[in-house]
Amino acid sequence: MKKYIFVTGGVCSSLGKGVTATSIGNLLENRGLGIRMIKIDPYLNVDAGTMSPYQHGEVYVTDDGTEADLDLGNYARFTKAPLSRLNSITTGQIYQEVIKKEREGQYLGRTVQVIPHITDEIKKRIFLASDGEDVDVTIIEVGGTVGDIESIPFLEAARQFIHDLGKENVLFVHLTLIPEVAGGELKTKPTQHSVNKLREIGIQPDILVCRSPEFLEKEMISKISLFTNVEENSIISAYDVKTSVYEIPLIFHAQNLDNIILDKLKLSGSKCNLKEWSDIVEVLKTADKTTNIGIVGKYINLNDSYKSIYESVYHGGIANNTKINFIKIDAEELDKTEDIKSIFKNIDGILIPGGFGQRGINGMVKAAQFARENTIPYFGICLGMQIMVIEYARNILGLKSANSTEFAPETKDPVISLLEEQKGLRNMGGTMRLGKSKSILVPGTLIHKAYGKTEIWERHRHRYEVSSDYIEELKKSGMIIGGYTQNNNLVESVEWSNHPWSIGVQFHPEFKSTPVNPHPLFIDFVEASISYASN
Repeated sequence: MKKYIFVTGGVCSSLGKGVTATSIGNLLENRGLGIRMIKIDPYLNVDAGTMSPYQHGEVYVTDDGTEADLDLGNYARFTKAPLSRLNSITTGQIYQEVIKKEREGQYLGRTVQVIPHITDEIKKRIFLASDGEDVDVTIIEVGGTVGDIESIPFLEAARQFIHDLGKENVLFVHLTLIPEVAGGELKTKPTQHSVNKLREIGIQPDILVCRSPEFLEKEMISKISLFTNVEENSIISAYDVKTSVYEIPLIFHAQNLDNIILDKLKLSGSKCNLKEWSDIVEVLKTADKTTNIGIVGKYINLNDSYKSIYESVYHGGIANNTKINFIKIDAEELDKTEDIKSIFKNIDGILIPGGFGQRGINGMVKAAQFARENTIPYFGICLGMQIMVIEYARNILGLKSANSTEFAPETKDPVISLLEEQKGLRNMGGTMRLGKSKSILVPGTLIHKAYGKTEIWERHRHRYEVSSDYIEELKKSGMIIGGYTQNNNLVESVEWSNHPWSIGVQFHPEFKSTPVNPHPLFIDFVEASISYASN
């Protein structure tokens, strides 16, 4: 019988349900079990594709082109579980499907209600994502906070799993907060109220994961156990980590969490081997080199907006036994300043990530120009690659009005534009190049050296392309085209000639990087930045 673990959160949002859920997945994988990860988002959007990064952080893209919540990125970095559209469930998807069935008459005239029709659709999707002989445990992270009206149907569906499958096959892990008040005293009352709220729905948590500034003492755990009816040995202290979130599986394992889960679900597993993870944490703790990476973006004020970017650069640092110091530069503010030299004074590498819309574009162009003229390692991802082309066209080709038709629809020199067949399409999603596709790299280029092969598969999420009308002119002036799509009609990568390290890519390599297997482009970028700093 397959097993199901539901991870819920209480007291407030952003406590780390995603990291908790995926750390559990990490531990169970290391015990030899096959797992699947599911994220439930209670918002009414069908997916995260149209949401601003300021609303919900980055949009994570899977191989099949699903635009999903950033927690799927955590799942990919901590586990080997495959991810697709099946692993992301939203309220919008559920209601869209139920209403579609009602319009088609599939409910045979019955009144359509939250129970059983909405909850049945939720359960159906969870079962679908957990299908497969290699799946032992499915971990379902329920977004939001217990008590939110949006999450009630999902919690009710989770409660029904107990009756459908039996208590021995379903486990509830509840993440809550133990805040510190004035004087340094830790308070358990919010946790007590949160568990009571969960009980009102009909769910008694089996395991409590308690976020706190420091490790919880036995006396505190005993008090929490008394008021929540959770066994003392099933209360896990999720204290603030000193190094990185990659330490969390080690912290949970040290408190016996994997054994507790196996025991409660009546599962057996192999001996836990976390050497890879302990080695990663050791590098983060002991690396004696530091490199300064400047991130020039338009969503700098929210760390989650570029979550996979930051993590992938960290991975490049791990591979080079180097600590990363991020210097975050607001592209809009950069556009307003004249003293660019002082802003980039101590920066060893510049990265411009993806994004949409005109805001901050001129600041990014100034950053790319500074990197090119001062031979600072430059990494442009998606929009960051297009910025390389725009800057080069303006300052080397002399096309002062060069731009993207996304930002300046009437520009005389649209070096970046929609494909002819995309023009006139009204559905924004219909104009997107989404998901995994093959690219062909040109031998001898920087990007070819980084990958060590000519054929690669990477994920895309963009609408605009380098215009074919300008490719030959760019090449003649010294810009190197490092990669093309499989049919050679679209540019996938560009480089500056006579520059030690400059790579722009139209795809998103950050979605495939993990601490165990850092992406080659991030390894190479960090290595080049270290080299620049030492010169």
